[in-house]
Amino acid sequence: MTEHLAEEAARKLPLRDSDEIQGDILAGFRKDHESVLLLRFPQDPAPVRQWLRRLIPQIATTRQIAAFNAEFSAARHNLAGTDPAGLRVTWVNLSLTYAGLKFLMGAEPFPDQTPPGVQAFVQGASQRAGINGDEGDSTPENWLFGRDEQPVHAVITVASDEQALLEVRASELRVAAARAGLTVVFEQTGATLPGNSKGHEHFGFKDGVSQPGVAGFDRPDPSDPVHVAGKPGTRIVPAGEFVLGHPKLEGEPSTLPEWTRNGSFQVVRRLAQDVPAWWAQAGAVRRQLDREGVELPPGTGTEWLAARAVGRWRSGASVAHNPNAEPPAKPGAPDDNMISYVDDPEGHVTPHFAHIRKTNPRDGLGNGHNPADVRRIIRRGIPYGQPFDPAAGDGHGPDADRGLVFIAYMSDIDFQFEFLQRRWINNPDFRQQETGRDPVIGQDTDVNLKLDTLPGGKKLHFAQFVRTEGTIYAFAPALSTLRGLAQRP
Repeated sequence: MTEHLAEEAARKLPLRDSDEIQGDILAGFRKDHESVLLLRFPQDPAPVRQWLRRLIPQIATTRQIAAFNAEFSAARHNLAGTDPAGLRVTWVNLSLTYAGLKFLMGAEPFPDQTPPGVQAFVQGASQRAGINGDEGDSTPENWLFGRDEQPVHAVITVASDEQALLEVRASELRVAAARAGLTVVFEQTGATLPGNSKGHEHFGFKDGVSQPGVAGFDRPDPSDPVHVAGKPGTRIVPAGEFVLGHPKLEGEPSTLPEWTRNGSFQVVRRLAQDVPAWWAQAGAVRRQLDREGVELPPGTGTEWLAARAVGRWRSGASVAHNPNAEPPAKPGAPDDNMISYVDDPEGHVTPHFAHIRKTNPRDGLGNGHNPADVRRIIRRGIPYGQPFDPAAGDGHGPDADRGLVFIAYMSDIDFQFEFLQRRWINNPDFRQQETGRDPVIGQDTDVNLKLDTLPGGKKLHFAQFVRTEGTIYAFAPALSTLRGLAQRP
C-alpha cells in the first residue's frame, strides 16, 4: 500500500524525477557555502566543447537534488532540527550567456528574429541597467563584473555543505577551465551567516520566506491544493513560469526554439549592503516621527520602523499578522506566509512601500486573486562577507565587503525580473498611490507612511544603501541541450 501511494505521488510530481532540468532551479542547492565562477571562452571552440563534455557528468539534476534534500530533511527531522553530520555533498550547475550560447552553437541562437521573451537576455544586463534602476554608484562602469568590455560566456555555480569541500571542488573546476584555455573573469563566494543569523541577510531579516511553489514538483496540501503541503501561504505556480516548455498560468507554453525546453533564464547580481548606514537611517526616521508628534503604538522604536520598511520583523514574522511587536519564536512552526492584503487596501498595516509588498503584492492588486503569480521568480541567493560586528575585529567593520549574491530563475527576464525592478520596486507611484520606492533595495525615495492614526500619511525619506556591483543575464540549459552543444562539430 505504501509503495502504491509513493508511485501515485511520483506520477503527480513528475518534475521531481527530471534528469533534464538542472538541479538548482526547482529543487535548490540549499547549501551553506557557495561560489559563482564567471568564465570567458578562448577563441578556439574545440577545447571549450571538450571542457563541456567533461563538465556535464558533474552537473546536478533535479532528480539528484530533490532526492538528497528529501533525505536530508527527514534526517534533520529525526534529529530534532540538527543537521545530520553524515550527509554532505557538493553540487554544480552551469549557465551560459547569450555570447556563450552563440559561441558554442557557432551561429545565431535565434536565427529568424529575436522572439518575445528573450530581448533582455540577448541585449545583456549592462545594456538594461537603466531599466533595473542601476544608476549613480550602481551603473555598469562601477561594476566588478558584467561590463560590456569584460565579456562573460559561462556561469558555474558550485555549492557545498562544508567550506573545505567547496574549496576543493571550486579548485578542480578552475584547473579544468584553465587547461581548456578558459579564463576566470570573476569569482564570488558566499555563505549563510553564522549562529542565530543563519537564513538571514545582512540587514538582519530572515530571507527567502516567500518562495513560489511549482506545479509538478511541490506537493499540494490535500485540504488546500493551491498551497504547498506543510507551507501555508506558499502558492503553487505552473512550472512554465520558471522552466521553458511547460504550462504557464496564462497563455501557451513558450514558443522559443526546442533547444530551450527544460531550461531557465538566470539573473546573477552582486548587491552590496551598507548595514550600519541603513540601520542608522531607520533610527533617524523613527526619531523624526517622535519630533513631529506622530502618534505611534506604545513602546515602538527603530525595530518597528525597520519592520515597516521590510514588511516583516527580523524573525520573518509578518507585520500583517503582528503589526506592533515581534512575536515570540515558535520552533518548528511554518513560515508566516499566509498573508492577504485585501483588508489592508490603504497600507495602514503593511505599507505599500514595504519590501515584501513591493516584490510580491499577492492579492493586494485587486480582483480578489493573485495576479502577481505571473511575475514570480525563484530566488537562490546567499550572503557574502562577514556580519557587521565591529567588536569582532577585521572583516566585520563598516567598510568590509558584505551583501547578497542574488541568483534567480525565471522563464522571461523582462516580464518577470525587470518588471519587478521597474514597475514595482523602483516605481514611486506603485498602485497610483505615490507610495514611494522600495526603501530596502530601491533607489533614493520619499515614502508615504499611513497608519490608522495617520490616514493622510507622512512623508519619510530613505536613501539607497544597497548598491549593484555586477549583473549577468544567463540561461541554464537542459542537460540534453548541453550535450548537444558539447558535440557540435
